Amino acid sequence: MTPRARTGGVPRPTLHDVAQVAGVSARTVSRVLNDEPGISAPTRERVLAAAAQLGFRPNAMARNMRVGARDSAVGLVIPDLANPFFSSVAAGVEKTIRTRGLNLVLASSEEDPARERSVVNVLLARQVAALIVVPSAGGDHGYLRDERRHGLPLVFLDRPPARLAADTVVSANFDGAASAVAHLVRHGHRRIGFVGDVPATLYTRRERFRGYRHALATAGIAVDPALIEQGHHQNDAVAATARLLAVPEPPTAIFAANNLTCMGVVMALARSGRRDVAVVGFDDFTFADLLQPGVTVVAQDAELLGATAAHLVLARMDGDRTGARTTVLATRLVVRGSGELPAPVPVPPR
Repeated sequence: MTPRARTGGVPRPTLHDVAQVAGVSARTVSRVLNDEPGISAPTRERVLAAAAQLGFRPNAMARNMRVGARDSAVGLVIPDLANPFFSSVAAGVEKTIRTRGLNLVLASSEEDPARERSVVNVLLARQVAALIVVPSAGGDHGYLRDERRHGLPLVFLDRPPARLAADTVVSANFDGAASAVAHLVRHGHRRIGFVGDVPATLYTRRERFRGYRHALATAGIAVDPALIEQGHHQNDAVAATARLLAVPEPPTAIFAANNLTCMGVVMALARSGRRDVAVVGFDDFTFADLLQPGVTVVAQDAELLGATAAHLVLARMDGDRTGARTTVLATRLVVRGSGELPAPVPVPPR
């Protein structure tokens, strides 16, 4: 029994189903879908219309397997191949699925919904055994509803899908961000800057900014727009931090909303010679513990995120037909020194 067959759901339409609806032979359907010559235009149109009506996908995977080109695989779509966080996610998925003899096929959406849909369709055409997606902002994942109905194990990772009920695995972004800012408040800081994506389009970024505001409100601190800067990538964060340091009443602490942003914040502070500004970042990064002081971060376990998503996929492949569920993994505050710098004592006016 194939992995797809174990999942239950509505049977996927076959090439023979298309042939029956179109009133032609299965061989004719195959020739049309492979764009072979010698097929009349009316017949070609009738076959393509039948395939679209049934939601039929050519099984590129089966074609490859006939020549021994591929094994069963799980598709993973991530937004950024260069980001170490998503590399760790992929490692968690791969280590888990290989225990079942499955291979990982990795694709990048580059945070573009159109590209995401394109690479997902390529993976589906190859008849992957399951699909794990880190969704892009602004996408509509309703196009995968039929795939779920036909029994495809489908899990969304790091961010929930849009307009589709499906298994989802996320970190506690709101709680983690709130704990980071509350930590800075406990060390006496009242002017706490935010460097991240504002206004945020991605779920993770919105949740972290919401956590920042919540922690300030809990401490009775008003949100100061002058202390909020756009800077989602490293170079942007360098410039954003420089702008924060130049305001009339600069922040005494900064919350950086992701690992690349935090690197930019630390770089800008080093360049300016400022060693008195406290920093807490969301997501750990390489060498954060080797800096002086070490960088305090809210750590999420990227590999565990991937492994948890993969375990959900395997459970669905084994016949789990319960309703879609969301799994939230806890974050933890890693104290290293930068987030523990005390707020300066105000100098009383003379």
